[in-house]
Amino acid sequence: MTKTVNLGPEYDEALQRAVLSVLREMGASLDESSWGMGGSQELVTRRATLNGSAISLEAETYIGLTVTGDDIVVEEIAKRTSERLGRP
Repeated sequence: MTKTVNLGPEYDEALQRAVLSVLREMGASLDESSWGMGGSQELVTRRATLNGSAISLEAETYIGLTVTGDDIVVEEIAKRTSERLGRP
């Protein structure tokens, strides 16, 4: 089942570094990255593959930093990212 989790604000650079580091440590390959602008909203999308599962990481103005993919994988990414930052 696919799940999306909002990890926090899109402008949180420490959060962005932490989730990318977690993805690398888990063995994910970062496949592509894109950037777009629509009105006042900016969207940065990174796509990765982890154990054959597609993962999407999006930083969108007013929405936040989200990770989407297989529910078990997404929950583990969110948990490890939160632990890395010392956040509940």
